[in-house]
Amino acid sequence: MRKTFLCLLAWLCVLTTVQAQAPSTVPIFAFDKTQSSIRFHVDASVTIDGTFDRWDARLTFASPLASSAVLEIKAYADSVNTGSSLKDNTLKGADFFDARNNPYITFESTRVAQTGPATFEVDGNFTIRGVTKAEKLRLTVSGRGTGQGHIDGTMGFNRQDYGMNSGIPFIRIANEVEVTINLYGRRIAGPPVEFKQ
Repeated sequence: MRKTFLCLLAWLCVLTTVQAQAPSTVPIFAFDKTQSSIRFHVDASVTIDGTFDRWDARLTFASPLASSAVLEIKAYADSVNTGSSLKDNTLKGADFFDARNNPYITFESTRVAQTGPATFEVDGNFTIRGVTKAEKLRLTVSGRGTGQGHIDGTMGFNRQDYGMNSGIPFIRIANEVEVTINLYGRRIAGPPVEFKQ
């Protein structure tokens, strides 16, 4: 009985090792934050440009096809950095990001469509200050076929649609906000991404 148990244990160890070493059937990417950024811009009488110092992004695939990708981005609202503590504190406040009650600003893709050799339209759910609406992210990718490169994207949204109806004292501020993402990624496992020709 003891010998049978030991054989079974050894077989399970071998099986676990084989599974751990089995190659991935889908591309697996990792982002380098030192070469990436998430920024925003609002037209105003005093320039409002900023970035988020803390964020996370994940790119996963259901198959090698580029159209099977799912992109998830999460920025920490209280990490906004415009270079001005006055602007930062105003944006973190209840009239804008409401960072205390809604700590994350997120985008989760629901559909990825290739529109050109290196361009994509990504539909997704955008959430800010607890309000979620469908928005569209337009992407350009570089490094096709090399296993690494940049994903550059822009998305515009109307701040009033998300309950940001207030202004900033002494500053005229537009309603349209432009978000820019620049993500540097590298394929760390799995097959190459298959693009539409």
